[in-house]
Amino acid sequence: MIVTTTPSVEGKTISAYHGVVVGEAILGANVFRDIFAGITDIIGGRSGAYEASLGEARETALRELEERARAVGGNAVVGVDLDYEVINNMLMVSASGTAVTLV
Repeated sequence: MIVTTTPSVEGKTISAYHGVVVGEAILGANVFRDIFAGITDIIGGRSGAYEASLGEARETALRELEERARAVGGNAVVGVDLDYEVINNMLMVSASGTAVTLV
């Protein structure tokens, strides 16, 4: 399945629009990871634990987006937008776009 941030796919024609689809992922942050991430940030390094969590949440949200697009009859998602939020020590990633049929 093609998933893109662009409104169209070069070389393909959109033959049907199936509506907006959304995928979300919410992951809890581990207390020990938070402490070590804070220390790493103070020293000026990168937080591998947060990067891994962020990647996992993004992949989950995009996978869910694809599943919902298939469920409504789409074979691609265009105009995808990714949003990231931290709420009460939980990481939320939301992916939204328009499910379409490409020919």
